[in-house]
Amino acid sequence: MPTSSARAQRSLYALLASVALLAFVSAAGAATKAAGRSSRPAADAGPNYAQRDDVRAFAAEVSAETGLPRHDVERWFAAARFQPRIVAAMDRPLLEPPKWYEYAPSFLAPARVDAGVRFWRDNAAVLARAEQEYGVPAEIVVAIVGIETYYGRNVGSYRVIDALATLAFDYPRRATFFRGELKEYVLLARDQGFSPLVPKGSFAGAMGVPQFMPGSYRRFAVDFDGDGHADLWRSNADVIGSVAHYLVRHDWQRGQPVVLPAVIAPESRDAVLRRLDGGISERRTWDAWQADGVTPRRAPDDLKADPVGVLLLEETREGGDSAISLWIACPNFYVITRYNKSRLYAAAVWALAERLRAAR
Repeated sequence: MPTSSARAQRSLYALLASVALLAFVSAAGAATKAAGRSSRPAADAGPNYAQRDDVRAFAAEVSAETGLPRHDVERWFAAARFQPRIVAAMDRPLLEPPKWYEYAPSFLAPARVDAGVRFWRDNAAVLARAEQEYGVPAEIVVAIVGIETYYGRNVGSYRVIDALATLAFDYPRRATFFRGELKEYVLLARDQGFSPLVPKGSFAGAMGVPQFMPGSYRRFAVDFDGDGHADLWRSNADVIGSVAHYLVRHDWQRGQPVVLPAVIAPESRDAVLRRLDGGISERRTWDAWQADGVTPRRAPDDLKADPVGVLLLEETREGGDSAISLWIACPNFYVITRYNKSRLYAAAVWALAERLRAAR
């Protein structure tokens, strides 16, 4: 902070300058403010977690619950740095959800398809083994990692400890969830033998090629290459096995479709569309949908009788019937939404998977 003497000198200078040249005063004032901001200590930019009672109390709680040494947990939390851009990103308003024609193109671009075909070719044996063991088609696994991180190119630039601490201690709306993930993260570091101060991930703390949150990493990541660690940053085998394992643990059905083209009787169309909330309906039995005029255009002979929904995708900006497509969302579609709850995300995984399979 500037001293009182310095303030007096600036006041005198400003007075003299105002007589001589008013424009210069404005420029000097702006420069003085900028200098003051740049000289402000880094600690003023955000909370100092080492000195906060709530952080120390949570460190003690984590230590008591997990058996991790308290001084280690306190040291890790003290080393975390508040990231204001993360809070800004979490608070950024979504004025209107995107339409399918706005959301999908970047994920279905030829360059992403080509990169996915290369990833599939380079990891064909592991993908085949995962499909045999878990029943998840290779193209679905490849599509998920293609959408999440462009096959590992964009795994995130924030230290995971910084992201999780920022959201655990300075984002009250989701603090309970992120405190749980922070605890899972330090346990993951112990389990996998890495320093919690090193890994980088997304602004929400998602990690590795498949972008697992710490709790999901601990519960669903698998050591698919047999080296004793589930490494979701550097081992494509572990990435592939873990994505497939995650889906099957969320009830992926082997050999069943993700979506099917829907045929809707003209007299039922308006009533069916009124059932959609945000582009997707509730799940109902096949008999209930058929009674309301909804049937699949084509379906496998062994299609299971589990409840399904109706999915709407906005195909163009134009109005009329050609502007939308309607699909039957099968149970595997809803499994993908356990990875990301957005209907557009799940539809993009399916659409990219179809293009990958066709291009291979």
